[in-house]
Amino acid sequence: MSQPREPGALLEVGGISVGGIETSIDVPALKLCFDLGRVPDVAVTRGLVLFTHAHMDHLGGIAWHCATRALRGMAAPVYVIPRGAQAGIEALFAAWRDLDRSELPHRLVPLSPGEEHRIHAGLVARAFHAPHTAPCQGYALIFERKRLREEFRGLAQEQVRELSVSRGVEVTEIVRSVELAFTGDTRPEILEREELLRGARVLVIECTFLDDRVSARDAHRKGHVHLDHLIERAQLLTNERIVLTHFSARYTAQEVVRLLDERLPPDLRRRVVPLL
Repeated sequence: MSQPREPGALLEVGGISVGGIETSIDVPALKLCFDLGRVPDVAVTRGLVLFTHAHMDHLGGIAWHCATRALRGMAAPVYVIPRGAQAGIEALFAAWRDLDRSELPHRLVPLSPGEEHRIHAGLVARAFHAPHTAPCQGYALIFERKRLREEFRGLAQEQVRELSVSRGVEVTEIVRSVELAFTGDTRPEILEREELLRGARVLVIECTFLDDRVSARDAHRKGHVHLDHLIERAQLLTNERIVLTHFSARYTAQEVVRLLDERLPPDLRRRVVPLL
């Protein structure tokens, strides 16, 4: 599979995310999504789903997704999951197979923070720890490309070919770039801990609470990010685009936009997109 985007273009992000209700983050160009609290129509077409943690609003749709793909004659899905959730998810599918009298074909790929799953030759997903009230991990989508090693860049094409073909010299190197990182549910200190987030071109991060209806202290206790936390860490948010997700259902879409407009520094606000 080639990288399905124009060079330099940012990956688009869609889906739905309402704190405590449902989250499913879609990356159309890569035909994958993160989490399935429930299953939006487009998510049924995604054969690769990366799960952050086992809270119901992030994992509750997994069996329905699997069964619906089987019903429609689609390929068995691949589910990347936190390694610690493997036994529970296997037990969940065993129960549903018994109840539903169906095979529910799928493949589980358990990962721990720091481990990677190769999606295709030019793309890997790397798991990282996300501090939350339950074991949780985010994922960085890392693109790989080959480039000529620096010491050979001044040579003519024929000379490079001679070195590579005739002499067996390795003239290229792999360059990695974090194109997108998704935190899942998390506390704000993840921004200090995870360099992958700071280096991502697109950062998808939860921001469950936006004002004093829930304090920043209480948000942290609940395992979530408050807008105050992001404002305090504005210097760490150097990403080209920042997608905020997981807003509490207490906020209307209009309130979300108004509060971001009123409270974020102008440079940061220009790069922030709320997933509404």
